[in-house]
Amino acid sequence: MTDESDTRGEILIVTGMSGAGRSTVANALEDHGWYVVDNLPPQMLQPLFELAGRVGEQMPRVAAVVDVRGGGMFAELPAAAQQLRDANNLRIVFLDASDEVLVRRFEQVRRPHPLQADGTLLDGIREERRQLQAVRERSDVTIDTSNLNVHQLARRTADLFEDDDAPRHRATILSFGFKYGLPADADLVADMRFLPNPFWDDELRHLTGEDEKVRDFVLAQPGASEFLEAYAEAIKPVLEGYQRENKNHSTIAIGCTGGKHRSVAMSLALGSLLGGLPGVQVRVRHRDLGRE
Repeated sequence: MTDESDTRGEILIVTGMSGAGRSTVANALEDHGWYVVDNLPPQMLQPLFELAGRVGEQMPRVAAVVDVRGGGMFAELPAAAQQLRDANNLRIVFLDASDEVLVRRFEQVRRPHPLQADGTLLDGIREERRQLQAVRERSDVTIDTSNLNVHQLARRTADLFEDDDAPRHRATILSFGFKYGLPADADLVADMRFLPNPFWDDELRHLTGEDEKVRDFVLAQPGASEFLEAYAEAIKPVLEGYQRENKNHSTIAIGCTGGKHRSVAMSLALGSLLGGLPGVQVRVRHRDLGRE
């Protein structure tokens, strides 16, 4: 029988000052494949990580956001974290920011500090620092977010905690037919109706862009290869920029009249050209293939 601790993957506790970016870090972790639980009482950490050990690969990377919203229960976090650290691959990340920045952020969202009570906003921040001091001293990673916007913080989180082999951006190349409407989630749209339509060739009409005869026909047309090479070169810096801006998914839509011949063939060809980009996972899907 395999011991539970041998099957557990990475375990992360996210804590820190209210307003310092815990939600941004939690969302970034989730985007990169972590199983994230928000506002978890320290007393529930052990059961959560025991569950992760039992299900193995279904929860290989688990993060729990634990903070002063837990009220009196939060005081048990240092002891609970130490107990878990003794038997698990556990790390603690602490989010911090200057008092001035935290005050400004709370004023922008017009919400009270969770420890403010009848005092001032600054009173709540100072009380939280006092309660978090022991946890901060035990943290493995401290991130000062005073000078980071949400995109920069998400990128920093990904740099620290994403799987080295995981793609930073997932691009879907989606063929479609204009007569069925534009894809609602398309980030970029290209129109293949400048190419001759294989539909009017009796030998090709019943085939699709997945068939070699149709692909050869489409790619041999004047302008087809020139478009593919130029469009791929134009998209490469866009996908690089998406990674810098922490945009994790994009849809590149390639359309023709019915989504059966030209768009399918060109999507497959474009997917081959973009498939080797560093940090990018490319998949090709056909929205309207089979509708005719």
